[in-house]
Amino acid sequence: MLITRASEYAILSLIVLSKASSPMDSETLSKQLSIPKSFLAKILQSLAKKDILKSYKGVNGGFVLSCDPTKINMLEIMSAVEGKVPTVFDCSSALENCPFEKAELCTIWPFLNKLQFKIDNFLTSITLSDILEE
Repeated sequence: MLITRASEYAILSLIVLSKASSPMDSETLSKQLSIPKSFLAKILQSLAKKDILKSYKGVNGGFVLSCDPTKINMLEIMSAVEGKVPTVFDCSSALENCPFEKAELCTIWPFLNKLQFKIDNFLTSITLSDILEE
């Protein structure tokens, strides 16, 4: 699946955080977006590990964007929370790495690989800033 619930929640959280004037904690975000707190906390930590968010501890702590929304693209966000580049099919981008070891028999791999390449480029071209403007 290309856009999972985790990716959706990550994008929604980043939209809220981009408009916030100070760090927001996971509990506040969880209530505001009606997202389970434990699930959201994992998403926010994943985004922080990939330097999309900065995390601050303490009474006034929470999360803030690590850079301008024009520098954060959808592929980065989705890859951070999914732990891998989101794909629309199970095939590898290289025939020799076919997970089913049947690459020589596959007639649709060229099409699927081109589709994945276009999707990756599309997701890279859309920034958080683009979503904020819509």
